[in-house]
Amino acid sequence: MSRDGGGLRTRVKTARKRTAQSTRWLERQLNDPYVKRAKAEGFRSRAAYKLTELDERFGFLKGSRRVVDLGVAPGGWAQVLRRQVPKAAVVGIDLLPVDPIDGVVLLQMDFMDDAAPDRLIAELGGAPDLVLSDMAANTVGHPQTDALRTMGLVEAAVAFAVDVLQPGGAFVGKVFAGGADSTLVAELKRNFTSVKHAKPAASRKASSEWYVVAQNFKGRAPRDSGED
Repeated sequence: MSRDGGGLRTRVKTARKRTAQSTRWLERQLNDPYVKRAKAEGFRSRAAYKLTELDERFGFLKGSRRVVDLGVAPGGWAQVLRRQVPKAAVVGIDLLPVDPIDGVVLLQMDFMDDAAPDRLIAELGGAPDLVLSDMAANTVGHPQTDALRTMGLVEAAVAFAVDVLQPGGAFVGKVFAGGADSTLVAELKRNFTSVKHAKPAASRKASSEWYVVAQNFKGRAPRDSGED
């Protein structure tokens, strides 16, 4: 490694077993102020600041008692929850293993598994008042395919939120390409009184990620019992 610009930037030399792409990623990480701040403040990822900034703008964490964290790995958002709403019950789910977080139930399983929703609610001990989703599909290098796969996860997260949230609850989810598509936005507006898009400063400028924040869940319409 070397430093240029009077010691202001760290440059990474390409190692024999490191690709040019991984070298660029490492250099970006080493020079990212949010990465440095996360390390200094004990957060597992820079993503912690995305949630913090969104909450500063929209105020959805205050008063939360039960929270579901979809796509919890590596745990940055769950750490924020423990600090901001320490009395809240928190359950996170991810395909990847996550190191334990005090006060957080972590499930290593596929959210798209039919058994996942019931397992989440059982571990939470009741209906959540906040559903967070930082899920994104593994990329295959084809932008259109990657976007469609990630949108499928977002749609599943919204469907889950609408099915389980308490009235007045909120949903926060990662979307791409400037925001959720019109069909998804329409679904959110049917179920929440406020639907906004935001790109927190902690999101890299080059990234296409945005977040949708839906607040004040209207509640599910009573199901028809079929009786006359």
